[in-house]
Amino acid sequence: MPFCPYERSKAPPVNTIYSARYKSAGCWATILMLEFKNGGLRLRIVFMGTSDFAVPPLEHLLLNQYQVVAVYTQPDKPVGRGRSVAYPPVKKVALAWGLPVEQPLNFKQAEAVKQLASLQPDVIVVTAFGQLLPQSVLEIPRYGCINIHPSLLPRWRGASPVTAAILAGDEFSGVSVMLLDKGMDTGPVFTRAQIPVVAYDTTGSLSAKLSLVAASLLQEVLEGYVRGELNPQPQDDTQATLCGQISKEQGEIDWQLSAIDIWRRVRAFQPWPGCYTTWQGRRLEVIEALPVPGEKTLDAGRVVALPPAVGESKAAFGVHTRDGVLGVVEVQQEGKRAMPAAEFLRGQRQFVGAKLPLS
Repeated sequence: MPFCPYERSKAPPVNTIYSARYKSAGCWATILMLEFKNGGLRLRIVFMGTSDFAVPPLEHLLLNQYQVVAVYTQPDKPVGRGRSVAYPPVKKVALAWGLPVEQPLNFKQAEAVKQLASLQPDVIVVTAFGQLLPQSVLEIPRYGCINIHPSLLPRWRGASPVTAAILAGDEFSGVSVMLLDKGMDTGPVFTRAQIPVVAYDTTGSLSAKLSLVAASLLQEVLEGYVRGELNPQPQDDTQATLCGQISKEQGEIDWQLSAIDIWRRVRAFQPWPGCYTTWQGRRLEVIEALPVPGEKTLDAGRVVALPPAVGESKAAFGVHTRDGVLGVVEVQQEGKRAMPAAEFLRGQRQFVGAKLPLS
């Protein structure tokens, strides 16, 4: 059974721990998490989060009987062809627990800030919220705003740290718990924890693992900070790296990149925006792939069948790149379901030998 090491830095002593197991990308992993008790703390907490990443930290607070007085999340958005309204994941959890939910567009309006202040929070917990908080909000809670950021700060400040770590080929990713200031992820850090980035990790699977680590770290920080046992340390700005928002257009494959670079992009852009090329005028998404060693490089974009020895790894065909061959394991053609590459080839026999657009 593969094991995902979980390493902390500058963390205060913790209470009894239990093992939480979950399945990610076919691998069972174990993350150490705290026992269900809050150490007697009586804090009024406002939680701000939106995406799936924020769900485990919120649930962990609730299971440990912390007083979450309100949940702030992004407004509902229309999705799909029918444009039906979808709730953010955090809102679904909050409603299931019977918590008040607020969804302001932003905090530029004085009324939104006044409403937040009326809740009299001791601390605001922020993770994957999707908005920068103005100084007027940062000054409201007694203990400030504590932010969970899925990177080893100061590396990968910004909007897409997990994706950036995979794209860069980082061996480790992690979680930092920090005290928010008016900058973009520039505040002092309470503690960090790291886990390895493994070869099958996508942004989706790595985010899921990091969110469990984040839930544990949050409780450690709340207890240590409020009791005066833990103080945040300034970041080394000279070591900072930045990452921005990901766009749909970034998912288009440039076959003039190396096989390793494209492989990282396939993983980094899963589940969104997906990594895709074009075949017969239709989008063809590459869902899973891997570099193929020992294959002689031809012209970039050329599709080739792979020998049986490679086929055992489920890569039924390869595409030549600037440097190396990318073996394709799973694809999805526009308007159809996802399928193994071998099944796709059986229905598209003319595909082998084709030249895919370079970008």
